[in-house]
Amino acid sequence: MKKTLILSLSLLTAAVWAADTEEGFTPLFNGKDLTGWHLRNPKAKSHWTIESGVLQNTIGKGEHGVDLVTDKKYWNFVVRYEFKVPDNSNSGFYLRGRHELQVFGDYKSNKPSLTGNGAIYNFKAPTEFASKPGDEWQTAEATVIGDRITVVLNGKKIHDNVKCTKATGSEIDNKVDQPGPFFLQGDHGTVAFRNLRVKELPKE
Repeated sequence: MKKTLILSLSLLTAAVWAADTEEGFTPLFNGKDLTGWHLRNPKAKSHWTIESGVLQNTIGKGEHGVDLVTDKKYWNFVVRYEFKVPDNSNSGFYLRGRHELQVFGDYKSNKPSLTGNGAIYNFKAPTEFASKPGDEWQTAEATVIGDRITVVLNGKKIHDNVKCTKATGSEIDNKVDQPGPFFLQGDHGTVAFRNLRVKELPKE
């Protein structure tokens, strides 16, 4: 009986902690449609689909997709999301539309790189390798305050207060001192996202 009570209390504590860590977050994606998002190029063919709360971009051989951009712009924030990326497939999650957190199916490489999963693309490699296999969901959290970026990938802190004062490629624009949208890179490869949410922080 005592063991059962201790286990119950432990589970309750964990549940309360999880709820606390989500306090103040609002969904970026409602799981049903693209309300709050638009195609970066409205004339491009979209390969984005939604099923059971998952936003999927499926790119076949020889096809070219299109990026998805939030209507709203952000400055300081914590953003959390989950993604699944097949082996060797390529996408990205853009902070303020200018700093790409690479999404790449590189589990078999077993080493971090400037263009690997979780990298601030072509700017800073993760401090350690944190990728999961292509058939597993991965979790990411990015905190942006001013020109500093902190990232946790699959429970490992891979960037700690990194100063980034330039756009990293394929950016919306180069106005790094201005608020900007999130965008999901959709022109490279197959990728899926779910549970996207953001907590806005006060501007400095």
